[in-house]
Amino acid sequence: MTETSALPKGHPVSIYSEEKELIQSLGKELLETDPETEDQKFYNIFNQLQQIERRFERKENQLFPVLEQKGWTGPSKNMWSFHDTIREQFRLLRKKIEDKKFSEATQDAQYLVSSIFRLLLVEDNVLFPNSMQLLSEDDWKQVRKGEEEIGWMLTDKPEGYPLLKEEEYVHPSMDHTKRELSFDTEKAAHYDEGYMTVEQVNLLLRTMPLDLTYVDENDKVIFYNRGKERVFPRSAGIIGREVKFCHPPKSVGTVLKILEEFRRGTKNEASFWINFKGRLIYIRYFAVRDEQKKYRGVIEMSQDITDIKSIEGEKRLLDWN
Repeated sequence: MTETSALPKGHPVSIYSEEKELIQSLGKELLETDPETEDQKFYNIFNQLQQIERRFERKENQLFPVLEQKGWTGPSKNMWSFHDTIREQFRLLRKKIEDKKFSEATQDAQYLVSSIFRLLLVEDNVLFPNSMQLLSEDDWKQVRKGEEEIGWMLTDKPEGYPLLKEEEYVHPSMDHTKRELSFDTEKAAHYDEGYMTVEQVNLLLRTMPLDLTYVDENDKVIFYNRGKERVFPRSAGIIGREVKFCHPPKSVGTVLKILEEFRRGTKNEASFWINFKGRLIYIRYFAVRDEQKKYRGVIEMSQDITDIKSIEGEKRLLDWN
């Protein structure tokens, strides 16, 4: 068991412990609620419990990458698959609730809660104890910083980790600092067409309504743009991470096939579109090659095209009023 009582408030493992208490309470309450006679209560508890997704995303995108750097890849390979199994159980149970199949919903709820509680045991007995041994204080500081972009299940935002007090994190959407923009070419870099400062490049990439991730020729993530609202969660922990660990296990084979064909030069683009949280997401991969046609990596681009797909006719006038 991980001893969390001695950990300071705001430490990532301490936050996981607080969430665990909430998860256990919600799980027990879900099992004690009749989906037929207390349908609204059951549905509300179910929705609250599904916020466990925030916990999964923090582990997958922030904790696991640091563990990989320490040589422990087990969580990325195995626990992520367990997360996906629970995600599927949530999907199936939601369908049973919506179809008013109450007896099946009761049974599925038991399977779901059992899976979640089993995962909590693995976290307490394996994941967190090993993580505490492998990660330094500086590592935990970076983990906690990256978690700010993903969020928690808790109603109130956790206290800041003590090591972060001197360098308080500000989410990009809340950063209203007025910065002086200079167009002096001496302070800018020359690109194919025009000049931009590093700051201007960052502003451009943040503003684009696209999720961009750049994987180099060694299959390592070297960049992602930090937009105001991302389709898929990212945190600084993925920088330097092998791309195969940045995707759910069930899709890793497809990603590796794309990289191999791009590297061989037989393909230059791959496209997919999926329904994700009620939105239509367009995902595209592009091979990056230099002037000598040498493979230099791949750009992954994701975009919510739900509203774009519904456009019809023409709009030629500005209708702000």
